[in-house]
Amino acid sequence: MDLILWRHAEAEDGVEDLKRALTRRGQQQASQMAGWLRQRLPENYLLLSSEAKRSQQTAAYLARSYTTLPALNPGASVDEVLQAVGWPDNPRPVVLVGHQPYIGWLTARLLAEQQQMWSVKKGSVWWLNRRERHGFEQVRLKLMLTPGMLMAS
Repeated sequence: MDLILWRHAEAEDGVEDLKRALTRRGQQQASQMAGWLRQRLPENYLLLSSEAKRSQQTAAYLARSYTTLPALNPGASVDEVLQAVGWPDNPRPVVLVGHQPYIGWLTARLLAEQQQMWSVKKGSVWWLNRRERHGFEQVRLKLMLTPGMLMAS
């Protein structure tokens, strides 16, 4: 299973959390990352977003159609998120547009098998892949990409 964790792009401050919208810079980050992803994702991917406006706006740059899940809202636990995306058995690649701190916690648990606070920049993508090889489950980091890396290229 491929799990692409995409932290929402830069958002405004000072309003109710779920209503925070992307800034102009966040719109640029989301647009560039979506363009990069669109060229590399398989056709059958599943796009999931939290109910937060900033996550939905980020997801909308990738596709017009996406599924909104309250289980992906800010403050979700790693277990809630893993259940919502169907890890590790979802037959489709999943793109999750969500939030810190659970993206960092989830990445740490899947890659390092520990619940640690890993920092994930706004607008960044962590592409993880789960496979079985020789009877052992492996989770691999296929890619980590920040918006700044795209803008530099």
